[in-house]
Amino acid sequence: MNQQTPSRHLVAIALVVVAGLVSVIAGLEVGGGADPLQFSDPGPVVRFGAPFAKLIMNFSMATAVGSLVLSAYAADSKERLKLAPVAAWSAAIWALAASVNFVMTYLSVSGSEISYGQTFSDSLWLFATDIELGVLLVWNLGIAFVLSLTTLAFVGRRMTAINAAIAIAGLYPLAASGHASSDAGHALAVNSLLMHLVGISIWVGGLIALYVVFRGQSERSAVLVSRYSSLALVAFIMVAISGVTSGVIRLYEPADLFSSYGLLLIGKASLLVALGLIAARHRLSLVRQFSQRAFSFWRLALVEIGIMGLAIGLGTALAKTQTPLDQAEFVPLTPAEILTGDKLPPELTDASWLTVWDIDVLWISVCLGAIVFYLYGVWVLRRRGDRWPIARTLSWIGGMLTLLYVTNGALNAYQEYLFSMHMIGHMVLSMMVPVLLVPGAPVTLLVRAQPARKDDSWGLREWVLWAVHTPFAWFISHPLFAGLNFALSLVMFYYTPLFRWATEDHLGHQWMLIHFLITGYLFVQSLMGVDPQPHTTGYPVKLMLLIGTMAFHAFFGLGLMNEKSLLLANWFGAMGRTWGDDPLTDQAVGGAFAWGVGEIPTIVIALIVVTQWSRSDDRERKRLDRASDRTGNKDLEDYNQMLQQLSDTKDQRR
Repeated sequence: MNQQTPSRHLVAIALVVVAGLVSVIAGLEVGGGADPLQFSDPGPVVRFGAPFAKLIMNFSMATAVGSLVLSAYAADSKERLKLAPVAAWSAAIWALAASVNFVMTYLSVSGSEISYGQTFSDSLWLFATDIELGVLLVWNLGIAFVLSLTTLAFVGRRMTAINAAIAIAGLYPLAASGHASSDAGHALAVNSLLMHLVGISIWVGGLIALYVVFRGQSERSAVLVSRYSSLALVAFIMVAISGVTSGVIRLYEPADLFSSYGLLLIGKASLLVALGLIAARHRLSLVRQFSQRAFSFWRLALVEIGIMGLAIGLGTALAKTQTPLDQAEFVPLTPAEILTGDKLPPELTDASWLTVWDIDVLWISVCLGAIVFYLYGVWVLRRRGDRWPIARTLSWIGGMLTLLYVTNGALNAYQEYLFSMHMIGHMVLSMMVPVLLVPGAPVTLLVRAQPARKDDSWGLREWVLWAVHTPFAWFISHPLFAGLNFALSLVMFYYTPLFRWATEDHLGHQWMLIHFLITGYLFVQSLMGVDPQPHTTGYPVKLMLLIGTMAFHAFFGLGLMNEKSLLLANWFGAMGRTWGDDPLTDQAVGGAFAWGVGEIPTIVIALIVVTQWSRSDDRERKRLDRASDRTGNKDLEDYNQMLQQLSDTKDQRR
């Protein structure tokens, strides 16, 4: 079996689709997702057509994402060309199914029927532009349409990675419009569902893409399978963590496990566990003996594809199933719940800094995953006998744990309700966390721990090295730009609509976290970075830049302290808090923190820069001494001879 025939591809596609159809029908029957509605029933065509349209959309979406990710991470140039049509066709089917899903969803929520009159088109336009669910579905449709064009027009290595990023971005609107989009814990629900969709898409779509580029019992196929297995392992962890989180959010008591929703959830979880066990068998046994057992591997892969189809079908039916109802006594919403969707946290006390948490499963996974991968890199170096300073490891771990606290601890729990806590979190995120992460030298560790690829494909090492050497990276890493960006971001954020967007919108809040983390990292890296930098800047300039930037921070803090009007008055001033300072006083406290909290990281950075300056001078002096010793102090003799000539010339002029 040297090359796979098209019929085998069709068998795999047919298997996953049939499995999905069977499971979605069974799931709709068990969960009642297709039962007639009591009021404004859209009819059986819509009740059954909407889940089927979404099933096709889910399959094509997963195939597009998985094939692009596998192509960017594992494929060589020939394999990328082979996977390009898969991604393009998947994106086109995704766009078509998304358009049908959009119309079906509108008919479901409105209870209306399709017509060709002005009233129907106006209502559909209103749903697409003014109703949040409709707007999110339009974004998903638009991204799929753009992707169907870019995958056809651009098949190069870099554009494949960009297309993969576009495809993953298309998953966010579905995460934001999921079951828990209006529940308490909205941020946790959206992030966990986003993790779930990304993990499932890479896992399922990657296996389908791998099936397409299979070359039989060859060394190349073994390499591709090994790389896919690495992606699948990460995807499985994401799916497992997000699945548990989603279950905790939507099940209020143990009895809810035996509801229709709970039973479907258990069924889906069981299928995913089975998939994980099969994937483990791939990595632990068949991959090691791939050349001898290729047929067994792909027979098992077909079973895995079938189970994936069942899991996606159940997930589609689950989305149409009514979640269990909270049996707690109804209490009128407070102002804080109306604004944020969550209850007002308890009064902020000294103990609250340790006892109050607001968990964000996405950022916990990012922080702990970064620690695990860093420690794995250190282990790789030590296994081959190389050294890695323990101080760098401790610094990196400390930075990631600090980031975990900022995104999950009291700072995250109170930042929506107290401007002062928002400002403290901002300062810690942009100053303290980078001061710990930068000395960890993650790029240097990656380059040393991961071998370079020799097969015309790019792995994590190659992509990171490319990213840090692009002209864009050269520009944003320049100390002057990094300093200006770090300073001006404060004003541009707090005194523009960006602040409201980041406060009221979940996507805006995630953008804020990423923006200020990267901005602070670039600034600290330009001053005291251990990783190689494209710019050579003198230490006096670095110190002047640090002092100037921190002076700007101080003026910004003083401005907030003296501000007579409240920023986002209809947000921070409308929370209905009965404890703590009044909103304007709390804002002044936030300004004081903006001024004062930055002093400690500033002192630390200044001490590190001065220490690096001193060590640089010592190294230069030792270099000159060694050069002088090699030449028998000839440079000193030449210098003395020059001084003597100058003295003689001066005497002659007299």
